[in-house]
Amino acid sequence: MYNKKVLSIFQNPSNAGGMKGANGTGKVGEVGCGDIMKFYLLIEDEVITDARFKVFGCCAAIAAADVACDLVKDMNLQEAQNLTSADIMEVLEDLPTNKVYCASLAVDGIKDAIQDYYKRLEKLEKKAKLDEQ
Repeated sequence: MYNKKVLSIFQNPSNAGGMKGANGTGKVGEVGCGDIMKFYLLIEDEVITDARFKVFGCCAAIAAADVACDLVKDMNLQEAQNLTSADIMEVLEDLPTNKVYCASLAVDGIKDAIQDYYKRLEKLEKKAKLDEQ
């Protein structure tokens, strides 16, 4: 069902686990479909310096999340916003048709974490302005 590359990533994900100090987090998925992904990003000077994930889901979901984290590391936020499921699929080489959505879910999770970062930044900026007054 899965190719050797997907199985290898699934069995040895390099980015699995949470992250203390993450300044952007994103969560996507639904319990009903069975795949839930949470992403943790560490962003410094608009560049993603580290990315981690937790997944409740299938082999394809874990592999897609791990690849997404690898791809966005060292990207600036604009580059990461342009990540596509095709980018993930290129690395994975192939997924069963009914599992391709896992790549899209991973992209959505990364983008959700980036949006969370911007919301946190906006709150900090508002607080700083209030403190100045």
